[in-house]
Amino acid sequence: MDPLAALRTADEPPCDVFLTGTVFLDIIFTGLDTAPVRGTESWARGMGSSPGGVANMATALARLGLRTSLAASFGDDHYGEYCWDALEQGEHIDLSPSRTVPGWHSPVTVSMAYEGERTMVSHGHEPPEEEQPAPALPPRSRAAVASLAPGRREAWVAHAAEAGALIFGDVGWDDTGAWDLAALPDLAHCEAFLPNAAEAMRYTRTDCPRRAAHALTEHVPVAVVTLGAEGAYAVDGRTGEAAEVPAIAVEALDPTGAGDVFVAGFVTGTLAGWPLADRLAFAGLTAALSVQDFGGSLSAPGWAEVAAWWRTVQSLEGQDPEGLRRYAFLDALIPGPLRRATAPWPRRRAVPTIGFRRSG
Repeated sequence: MDPLAALRTADEPPCDVFLTGTVFLDIIFTGLDTAPVRGTESWARGMGSSPGGVANMATALARLGLRTSLAASFGDDHYGEYCWDALEQGEHIDLSPSRTVPGWHSPVTVSMAYEGERTMVSHGHEPPEEEQPAPALPPRSRAAVASLAPGRREAWVAHAAEAGALIFGDVGWDDTGAWDLAALPDLAHCEAFLPNAAEAMRYTRTDCPRRAAHALTEHVPVAVVTLGAEGAYAVDGRTGEAAEVPAIAVEALDPTGAGDVFVAGFVTGTLAGWPLADRLAFAGLTAALSVQDFGGSLSAPGWAEVAAWWRTVQSLEGQDPEGLRRYAFLDALIPGPLRRATAPWPRRRAVPTIGFRRSG
């Protein structure tokens, strides 16, 4: 399934989406009844391991059919070897801009999921400056995802934008407490900015995430604010169009990486030229599907999972007609074989170990 098949030309960029960042080895514990209690031992009913960090979004993009290129440092330990193999061989992500750093160990995150939330503990060190993978001139691409941080300017972002790539800005919590949009210099290059509700309200000094989204369009063409259990709200400042889509109710096993999968879904819809409401609905759907399995990367859905969900909800009685109409755009996107399939294709999922020895 190639969502950009109708748009491809002979002189198109070699990749659809470029991104760079840190790859972690994620170890995820689920099935905890409560948060770990000091001085006690907690047993989890489930466990998985998978590449994490920037690998979450890279895998989500690749599974949705986008040609994805990743620049990242990998340790030369077994963790790094596993993550490289999982991304390059398992997900067909272009790692030519990436590198293995001799003597550098892979960053690790342990994530504990309970009560619909998660707590994470991470360990790692920055690779040597000379081993930083982000190229000054990134490969030509249709889009790029930039992780914005206060006071940090990434030279590659400006180069990618000047070469015609649409930049999608992701952002994390501002530990400085300033919440100053002027401190995000690469925001000026962004096509879209995708904070969560708390971040959006703090950056705009508003008390409503929807007002925050409108305020953000003074700085970026498209603002997308995620609302947690309420869904997401988006505004296109160029046209004045706004869209809001409620969240899909699912039983969440592990919320790790759901935000990254949401961004990947929105990027996919934008590059394919879908209406704003369809992009928002698709992003929310992919995020909802991802939290039903272990891990932030290997739980990301592909088109088979999207098709299986759409077949299932249409077959159930008592569905909300408005909800069905909201996702009716999927009919034109899902190819016939997937619409007629009776089960989703098997996908590589996170497992409790990074590998088994082959017998025989």
